[in-house]
Amino acid sequence: MFRDLVRRAEEATPAPRDRAVETPRDRAVDALRALAIAGVVLGHWLVTAPVADSGVLRVTSPLKYMPQLAPVSWLFQTMAVFFFVGGRVAVESHGRARGRGVGPGRWAAARMARLFRPVVPVLGVWSAAAVAMLAWGADPGTVYALVKLVWSPMWFLLVFAALTAATPLAARLHPVWPLAAVAVADLVRFGLGGPSWVGWINVATGWLVPYCLGALWARGRLDGRVTGWALLLGGAAATAGLVLWAGYPASMVGVPGAPVSNQSPPTLAAVAFGLAQCGAALVLSGPLRRVLRRPAAWALVAAANLSAMTIFLWHQTAMIAVTAAALRLAGGALPGLHTVPGDPGWVAARLAWLPAFAAALAVCWAAFRRHETRGPRGGGKPLRGGPRRERRAGGSA
Repeated sequence: MFRDLVRRAEEATPAPRDRAVETPRDRAVDALRALAIAGVVLGHWLVTAPVADSGVLRVTSPLKYMPQLAPVSWLFQTMAVFFFVGGRVAVESHGRARGRGVGPGRWAAARMARLFRPVVPVLGVWSAAAVAMLAWGADPGTVYALVKLVWSPMWFLLVFAALTAATPLAARLHPVWPLAAVAVADLVRFGLGGPSWVGWINVATGWLVPYCLGALWARGRLDGRVTGWALLLGGAAATAGLVLWAGYPASMVGVPGAPVSNQSPPTLAAVAFGLAQCGAALVLSGPLRRVLRRPAAWALVAAANLSAMTIFLWHQTAMIAVTAAALRLAGGALPGLHTVPGDPGWVAARLAWLPAFAAALAVCWAAFRRHETRGPRGGGKPLRGGPRRERRAGGSA
């Protein structure tokens, strides 16, 4: 079965050295997208802690009790890489559409359909589940906490959709301008005592920075190694300076109860850290291209990209399913699943539960992946070869 997947992936997306392919796929881009999604999934599984307390579920984080674990968030907060790759892919796709005479409205509509089609079953399943739990007498606070766990990560879809629609503008916008807007917003709310709502401007401008960088990458304006190292070192230095001397939180994800979050809304420190991540992505792109010349390695990346949105949308459901099933079967709280994440023992226990989360996610993937992999009209089979499928076999996310 795996050999068949390898063969079909290689036939559908020939390596860039194959000159018979008119527009060879940059496999490093797909690998970076897969790594970004994997980082988000593992990050949520490690820093999200549902705690059972007298029949009521509340959600907290080990970062609240063990702030020394903040470096974990540096590894798994990878959304900037996703927007970076998304900017490049969107600009390239828009350019090809223009070459075929497809208008920007029709192009954007097709992108939106592919982006939101996998969302429909998640909303349907959890709407029904919420109604059923409330009808059976579940605590409303518990139901709210569970639904929020599943639906809150979808914020990025709305932002990504807006940036996708603005791709023709983003393709001409230098990232220094949205970066300056982020700096001004933070200066107003932190330095000048302005209203806190000013920071929400950064939801658009903060993620526009890596998106515009991706547009520059698509236009060949970024030298991989030189620019990559400059962004990596400069972004890391700026982030360290903002954390050490400007009072920004060290954690790159939100921490319950913290007075300031680097993500809600994004801060200048989060954007600077995103620049470092984009630089690392550029530096890694060369080695990734060499590794992905191997058909087996590429087949794994192609398969992950085909289901990237399904994995993202259902990973919290998988964690909740394991948490609820274990609580019911064990008849009490289990370490790493239902207990307060207040010591290193919880971390060790949570790591031991990750294979169970992955197994539950595999079940969700098998049940719902068709909503992502089917074509816009309900047909189409991925990885079936031919030059037209070459452009889409790496993933619809």
